[in-house]
Amino acid sequence: MDFEPLWDMEKRFWLDGPDFYKSSLASDARMVFPPPVGILAGKQIVEGLKQGPRWQSVDFEEKTETGSGNTAVLAYKATGQRENDDPYVALCASTYVKSEGSWVLLAHQQTPEA
Repeated sequence: MDFEPLWDMEKRFWLDGPDFYKSSLASDARMVFPPPVGILAGKQIVEGLKQGPRWQSVDFEEKTETGSGNTAVLAYKATGQRENDDPYVALCASTYVKSEGSWVLLAHQQTPEA
């Protein structure tokens, strides 16, 4: 399984806006963020993008992946930077599924580094 296209998508989920999410997110997707955001589902995810500033940059470290057939999981340590803000460091996991021949993000979870 070639994971590089999924890593490219993962970076775009951090940096791109609602149009990318609408085309690359499973309709019943779930995302889990630390408080106060919490658990977001489906359309809440795209709406949530409009509420806050986007990331200006992100770096992935400790990248690992696994997959079988139409399912793939990426796990990594992310360091994201927003304008005029401290770096955000989190352990992340994303699950992708192949739907109608294309990969879409089904689930994403972040645990901030202490």
